[in-house]
Amino acid sequence: MPELPEVEVTRRGFADAIAFARITKVVLGKPLRWPLGVAPHALVGLRVLKVRRRGKYLLLDLSRGLLLIHLGMSGSLRFAPLLPAMGVHDHFEMQTDLGVLRLHDPRRFGAVVWVPGEEAPMARKLLAGLGAEPLSDAFDVETFEARLKASRRSIKQVLLAGRVVVGIGNIYASEALFAARIRPTAMAARLSHSRAERLHHAIREVLARAVERGGSTLRDFVGVQGEAGHFQLEAKVYGRAGLPCVACGTPIRTLRQGQRSTFFCPRCQKS
Repeated sequence: MPELPEVEVTRRGFADAIAFARITKVVLGKPLRWPLGVAPHALVGLRVLKVRRRGKYLLLDLSRGLLLIHLGMSGSLRFAPLLPAMGVHDHFEMQTDLGVLRLHDPRRFGAVVWVPGEEAPMARKLLAGLGAEPLSDAFDVETFEARLKASRRSIKQVLLAGRVVVGIGNIYASEALFAARIRPTAMAARLSHSRAERLHHAIREVLARAVERGGSTLRDFVGVQGEAGHFQLEAKVYGRAGLPCVACGTPIRTLRQGQRSTFFCPRCQKS
């Protein structure tokens, strides 16, 4: 699933190019997770003012309302002056006077939703419960630690839930916990201040590096120009079960947490 780094890489890939573009046509393919929320022709003539990101959602501010785009499990966006005819897995296309924006999503768990504003019921349903943005100043150590103290779950589950801090997927949670030397099964509420501080720093460092490396391409993700991400090539624990730890040589182990595979070093992450 595309996580925060992949969504941010996508945003950066077309945000400047589509700014102030005028929408000339909108074409829908097979239904996605939620309906568009407005007739496609109602978007014609509107302009794209800017492209933001909130967690794993892209927010396209229009001259009237905004589009919320989620890439789902297997989605990716392309933006180019021209694109070939829509294929069977292309489910949304927005033509503009500056280029064509298209959502490709083989599994159709993605979504494109128009709302009149961020206070609209659908927007609040999708965005209101999201945690702090880890690459922003809003993600401070004190608030992060306080939210952890209020939890009764393991730290890995807290990171994946997205209500304390948003956008940390499975690969990045495993990598951040390894960098902070914290066992994935440790209870979030029991982390000391120093460990919470290490984890806060590790989250920011891992995500920033992932954005720099174009995200992670484990199966489907590509950027807006079709380029693969490369962060997975430098993962320290994720996907390395049985291989020696890069720090101590102990074989990396895996366990299941909430139906997800967790990778960790039993020596470097003792507690």
